[in-house]
Amino acid sequence: MESTSQTSEPLIVERVLNAPATKIWEALSDINKIKQWYFQLEEFKAEVGFTFEFEGGDETQVYLHRCVITEVIPGKKLAYTWAYPEFHKGESEVSFELFPEGDRTLVRITHVGLENFPSHLPSFARESFNGGWNHILGISLKDFVEKG
Repeated sequence: MESTSQTSEPLIVERVLNAPATKIWEALSDINKIKQWYFQLEEFKAEVGFTFEFEGGDETQVYLHRCVITEVIPGKKLAYTWAYPEFHKGESEVSFELFPEGDRTLVRITHVGLENFPSHLPSFARESFNGGWNHILGISLKDFVEKG
């Protein structure tokens, strides 16, 4: 059996945030709020088929990210493709799901299709995505909805 550092298992990151689902949904779907905790997007609409782009990376390389919204369930779920069109042909999908728990909300980020990226490059290793999503959910979004 061949060993690989990139499995087809989805990457799932979950946190319970001390904020209602409505506030978190606004942070996920309102362009003015997105810019305060996520990436600097030029445009964003929580509509299936809407395409948005941003740049991100590490100290060695910045990559253009192209995303197309694939699913919107207002207040509950936002999903979009995640690709690097100038660098690699593979595509993955990210989803944010909200599960209200009173005045708190369980937020689950699921990233599937990581095996479609070249895992031999550090920026595309599962560990890199895991660290990024943990930072985004556990620090960036958390601080924005809990302190903002």
